[in-house]
Amino acid sequence: MPLLRIETNVTADEDQCQTLITEASQTVARELGKPEQYVMVALEPNARMLFAGGPAPLAYLELRSIGLAENQTAPLSAALCDLMERTLGIRKDRVFINFASVPPAMWGWNGGTF
Repeated sequence: MPLLRIETNVTADEDQCQTLITEASQTVARELGKPEQYVMVALEPNARMLFAGGPAPLAYLELRSIGLAENQTAPLSAALCDLMERTLGIRKDRVFINFASVPPAMWGWNGGTF
C-alpha cells in the first residue's frame, strides 16, 4: 500500500543499500501506522542527477499511500531526511520528497484494488 521510491546520485554498496531500504520500510510503516507487510521500497542508487546546478550528493523520494494526510507529511519528511543523512550522508537540504495520497480504488493488489 505505501510505496517509497528513492533515487540518489550516491553510489552505495550492497550493505548500505540493504540498510537503507530496511530502515526506510520500518520508518514508513511506523510514521503511517500501517503494517510493514504492505510497505514497498524501491531504491535507485548511482542515478545521474543534478540539483541546484551541482552534483553534490542528493536524493529524490516519492511516497505514495492510501489515505496519506497532510498532517503526516512534515513528520515523514523529518524522518526520511534524517534517514538519508544517516545512511548515505546526504544533507537534508539536498533531499526533495513528493507525497501523494492515492484513492483506494486506484491502488491495485492481489488481483483487485483496496
